[in-house]
Amino acid sequence: MFAGAAAFAGAPQKVVSLNVCTDQLAMLVAGEGQIYSLSALAVDPRISGMVEQARAYHINSARAEEIYLMKPDLVLAGTYTARASVEMLERLGVPVLRMAPASGLADVPLRLREMGRALGREARAEALVADFEAGLARLRTDAPKQRPRAVGYAANGYTSGAHTLPDEMIAAAGFINIASELGIDYGGRMPLEHLAMSAPDLVISSTPYAGASRAEEVPQHPVVRAVTGGGAPVSMVSRDWSCGTPLVLRAIEELAGKRRALVP
Repeated sequence: MFAGAAAFAGAPQKVVSLNVCTDQLAMLVAGEGQIYSLSALAVDPRISGMVEQARAYHINSARAEEIYLMKPDLVLAGTYTARASVEMLERLGVPVLRMAPASGLADVPLRLREMGRALGREARAEALVADFEAGLARLRTDAPKQRPRAVGYAANGYTSGAHTLPDEMIAAAGFINIASELGIDYGGRMPLEHLAMSAPDLVISSTPYAGASRAEEVPQHPVVRAVTGGGAPVSMVSRDWSCGTPLVLRAIEELAGKRRALVP
């Protein structure tokens, strides 16, 4: 919902985004010239799926004074984005739209429509929703009767279970999510022993950052390699898993390709 100034006349013409997910939703929905600035993460290829498009815009560091001086008529933020800056902008009367993160695939059309209303681009949003729903239906139709079992295993052994976007993406790609099978709700740490005993057909991990920490060494542990037949976990491009946008279809299709190699 909107906070700050009550409203503005017509569609906003100078939009600033402070969140990598609102960055991408805005780029997908906005009309020419509507977006003025995006967050620094918009041009980080490890987390943004639209880096090339994002390079066309000013990049901000989400500081309240910096954003205020841009004189935006709408600021886009996530629920948990730069809270001090967002609250300051709201107190200064700047219109702010805080968008909640997606917790499932059904949230993708909701976020597109929310962005469409905010930018006065409802028709564009509906076209994106139609394309997304058709693509998701096609992927779900492709799922096999007998599903192999997969598990996400990220830094420090973190995994996503039921009631999460990754869980629904894994299911849409034709897998059973072992984390959900084990009763993990939302997300949490899976001990290596549980991973080994679950005997997954596929272990999904993110691409490690340069100069990886000890937490990021966990998915490369010898136990994980043994579970995966001596190989490394399958590194999926994490940027397409990060936000509730139509880009999740690209990640699901990539994962479905891994499933087809296991179960045609």
